[in-house]
Amino acid sequence: MKNVTFRQLRVFNEVARHLSFARAAEELHLTPPAVSMQVKELEENIGMPLFDRSGRTVALTTVGEYVLVYARKLLGTLRDAEDLLARLQRIDVGMLHIGMVSTASHFVPRLLADFTREHPGVEVRISVGNREQLMAMMSRNEVELAIMGRPPKEIAARAEPFAAHPHVFVAPPDHPSLNAGHPPLHALAPYNFIVRERGSGTRATMEQFFDEARFTPSVAMEVTGNEVIKQCVMAGIGLSVLSLHTLAMELQAGKLAVIDVEGAPIVRSWNLVHVQARTLSPVAEAFRYYVLENGEALLAHEFGALQPRRAAG
Repeated sequence: MKNVTFRQLRVFNEVARHLSFARAAEELHLTPPAVSMQVKELEENIGMPLFDRSGRTVALTTVGEYVLVYARKLLGTLRDAEDLLARLQRIDVGMLHIGMVSTASHFVPRLLADFTREHPGVEVRISVGNREQLMAMMSRNEVELAIMGRPPKEIAARAEPFAAHPHVFVAPPDHPSLNAGHPPLHALAPYNFIVRERGSGTRATMEQFFDEARFTPSVAMEVTGNEVIKQCVMAGIGLSVLSLHTLAMELQAGKLAVIDVEGAPIVRSWNLVHVQARTLSPVAEAFRYYVLENGEALLAHEFGALQPRRAAG
């Protein structure tokens, strides 16, 4: 039976259901000769007749009755598979595995919350790392989509910008640099800086800005992660450059302030990234579309009211 096709089984099932080649042809939108040909090919593959044909009367043979049992099981299994694929296409169920830089953790959960409310059957798995770690995850196919700032050039990936990503200079609220009005970057030369670890997008953004200005900061500390940096800045250890999207609570509470440095904020883009050679699953494709359509509006709503605290100069 290795040459039996599902098409043959569907035709056979309809003829057996109606015990009529003509009725089966109507149901399947085929001609009676086409139905007869499919049944004949099935019988040849099996090597035994499936129907007794006596005039206009059609009846299943004993072999036909046994074959019908298995044909319906096979067709039922195929329908189950088709139903599952249809549900996946409608994004009712499925696994969404995304990666993100730690800076994005201040807004990605809101996007995921809204997305999963629309698609409650979707399971989400999140991997957090710096830019280099995310590129490694994508290369190993551990995540389908990644949200990061600076898009990767080291791997063949598609990067789609979906929102502006401003970086600002931050200081404790009583820092003397806040009294300078709109200072040039070189006015910060006397002060220490706390910087992100190498491999992070925030570190790369800061270094590019400094290189273009030919400014060499005095680095007091290198720290992994934004939260510890914020605590160090609040403690007066030094200044830093951080994503504005990580600072909402501290700015609103007056625990940190933005220095209005010339040329800042340093505006980059948030990017949605995936490996070009990989076809996204229906769930991942739906989330991609959701982020591209809604990401910018969400960030504007959540962070648009943040205003740098400037002292009168």
